[in-house]
Amino acid sequence: METKKNEFLQFSWRVTSLHMLSYLIAGIFALVLLNYKELFKSDSLSMLMRPVDSPIVAIGPSLQIIQGFVMSIILFPFRTIFLSSKKGWIYLLLLIAGFSTFAPEIPGPSTFEGLIYTTIPLKYHLLGLPETMIYSILFSLLLSFWYSKPKKMWNILSVIAICLIFLISTLGFLASKGIIKA
Repeated sequence: METKKNEFLQFSWRVTSLHMLSYLIAGIFALVLLNYKELFKSDSLSMLMRPVDSPIVAIGPSLQIIQGFVMSIILFPFRTIFLSSKKGWIYLLLLIAGFSTFAPEIPGPSTFEGLIYTTIPLKYHLLGLPETMIYSILFSLLLSFWYSKPKKMWNILSVIAICLIFLISTLGFLASKGIIKA
């Protein structure tokens, strides 16, 4: 029983920290290269998406710790399927990208359901796909890599990365509230 608990804690930390890191990297990519600041001001998206300088958006990367932990709970029973083979990362990629983009339960931007049921123009659905794919590929590859080449260094780097995400996110939140100057 203790071994299973330790295995879950290790898996949970890896999934949560890599989710947060992959989410941040994909988000920065989208913010900078896809110009989300301007896109979210468009008539089609302004009623759906918060402005990127909103306080809750600034703290969003830190809040991903919740989603990462929930993902670890969901993925834990299936971990051997994608962690036991060399190409297991592809199974995980298909699972993550598949359910988030092609088989979501609700319609949203860049999803198949959103394409059918929302009035968001096709170009906005297509613009969000690179962010989704970058996240899915990065998360899947990094998790598989961490399990195939486990080292204490990855734990240390992940703690540092998560601390930096919390710091940057908190500073962004404080700046968006006008508490500190950006």
